Amino acid sequence: MQILYEDNHLIAVNKQVADLVQSDATGDEALGDRIKAYIGKKYNKPGAVFLGVVHRLDRPVTGAVVFARTSKALARMNEMFKGHEVKKTYWAVVKEKPPKEEDILVHYLVRDPAQNKTFAYAQARHNAKEAKLTYRLIGSTNNFYLLEVDLHTGRHHQIRCQLAKIGCPIKGDLKYGFARSNPDGGIHLHSRKIRFIHPVQKTEVVIVADPPMDPLWNEFLQQAPVGS
Repeated sequence: MQILYEDNHLIAVNKQVADLVQSDATGDEALGDRIKAYIGKKYNKPGAVFLGVVHRLDRPVTGAVVFARTSKALARMNEMFKGHEVKKTYWAVVKEKPPKEEDILVHYLVRDPAQNKTFAYAQARHNAKEAKLTYRLIGSTNNFYLLEVDLHTGRHHQIRCQLAKIGCPIKGDLKYGFARSNPDGGIHLHSRKIRFIHPVQKTEVVIVADPPMDPLWNEFLQQAPVGS
C-alpha cells in the first residue's frame, strides 16, 4: 500500500486495481480496513480507528484516493466535494483518437442500477443528470492515446461513459465498449492528481499518484508534460 499523503486529519493512498475503496457484497477486504490497520499499528491505537470515506473510485480504476482521519475533516471534505472545491484530474488511455485534441464534453447521464451502468445522452431527459468534463490529448503511441481529464461534475462512471459516447472507450473497459479486457481485470483510467485547500490547516494540498507499472503507462508517464 503506497501512502501518498498523511497528516493528523487526512490520508491518501495510491489505489491499485484489486483494491475496494469500501466494503461491498463480494466480502473482499476493503482498502479502508487496511488503512485502519496501518494507522492503528503506526500510532499504537489499541481501540477502533476512525476513517471516513471522502470519495470513491471504481474497482477497476487506479490512483489517488483520500480518506479522512477525523470527523471534522470528513464533514468539511464532504462539503468541499459537494461544492466542487476539489479539483480531480484523471488520465485515460483510449485506442481511438478523439474528435478534438481538447474539448469540453457535456452529456446527460442516466444510471441503470440493474446493469451497474450509465448511459449518456446529448439532450436533457427525465431522470438524467448533467455531466461535464474537460479533456485534452497529452500523449500518443502507435496504438493508443493518453487523455488528461478534469471533472466538473461527479457522476457514476462519468469519464468511462462520456468518453465512450464520443467513440473513445477506455482501454480494457468492456462495460463501455472496449474490445478486450486487460489481463489484470482493470482499465486504463487513473486518478492522477487531487488538489484542494486543507479542510483544517487551510493550506493547498496537491496529491499526485503515479500509474501502475506496465509498459504502456510507463511510456505515457515519460511523455506527460511537466506538472501533469
